[in-house]
Amino acid sequence: MLQLKNVHHIAIICSDYERSKKFYTEVLGCTIVLETFRAERNSYKLDLAINGTYIIELFSFPNPPVRPSRPESCGLRHLAFSVDNIENSIEYLKSKEVTCEPIRIDTLTNKRFTFFADPDGLPLELYES
Repeated sequence: MLQLKNVHHIAIICSDYERSKKFYTEVLGCTIVLETFRAERNSYKLDLAINGTYIIELFSFPNPPVRPSRPESCGLRHLAFSVDNIENSIEYLKSKEVTCEPIRIDTLTNKRFTFFADPDGLPLELYES
């Protein structure tokens, strides 16, 4: 049996490193664990944490291809973040000029959620827990 313990991290490739670094740290509030420039790849790797838990690796690569998003493409669909109050979270994102979709209700759990996008259009979700 494999015995997975948890999700270790999520890797995201961005097209504009500084813009995405600012979004994930200043808008979403992730904290920087380690920032590494890899000269041989002309690439940054930014390790980010949420509430002290390592969760996201943000990569930059020269000229990454655009990720198809709509219509929805096969593969990773979105990244969801748990929040206590969805209205407060949406208002905060609006204050940072981030547009959220209307709040929806998960028909299986009756929990509320909304979607928004990172600077490269990666679908992100807020899920009220």
